Amino acid sequence: MNTELELRTALPDPTLSEFVGSFWMLVNNSDKDRELAVLPDGRVDVLFSYSSKEPFDAMLMDLDRHSSQTIFASTATIFAVSFKLLAVEYILETSIADQKNHPLVLPDNFWDIGIDDLNDFDRFIKKISEKIHQILKEKKIDDKKRKLFEHIYASDGSLTVKELADKSFWSSRQINRYFNQYIGISLKEYCNILRFKASWPQIKEGKFFPEQNFTDQAHFIKTVKKHSGLTPKGLNKNENDRFIQFLDLPKK
Repeated sequence: MNTELELRTALPDPTLSEFVGSFWMLVNNSDKDRELAVLPDGRVDVLFSYSSKEPFDAMLMDLDRHSSQTIFASTATIFAVSFKLLAVEYILETSIADQKNHPLVLPDNFWDIGIDDLNDFDRFIKKISEKIHQILKEKKIDDKKRKLFEHIYASDGSLTVKELADKSFWSSRQINRYFNQYIGISLKEYCNILRFKASWPQIKEGKFFPEQNFTDQAHFIKTVKKHSGLTPKGLNKNENDRFIQFLDLPKK
């Protein structure tokens, strides 16, 4: 990895794990812009960022369906929290169904985070975590939704819609209505994104056969190409270290 890029990730406190996937920070320490690619990972990010060229701002990102290219500006800093989907309704208190891959600019001083909070990653995590706990104190989480997402993430999206409906005691029709209302895609499409993400470690290791309950090799390759634009072998090469999430995968 280019040492001019500083990447850190951290898991949430276990009490937040059903809502938060991770916290992460990315800093471009150079005076040159960097072209990066982002892979769909099934999460919804809230980003706080600034650079010498751009003022501090906060944005709610849409759920990625496909790989996207971005220019990471010189001297830019991003601190972020990656949310699981249950957080869209209960923490972010919104719907992303109509965002159409466009970032939503959040109000000034969103969650009391300012530019000074982007100097210390651990302090940022503590402050965001305290805010989320504060929000959740006032919420009663629907047990059906809680069970649904528990099984979705535990299986890495490998269960069928019917199996998930049976396990959560919620009809397939109601589940898809919920997904279309809050997220803008079907449960089946979301599960395919999670299976794609779950395949990253094996692809990085050079294993190009399906391990995530894909129908066959052709289905696996088709899914990887749909979400990354590359075959598993092409993704494994990660030319120019452009897929930033691949760089954070542990080496085995």
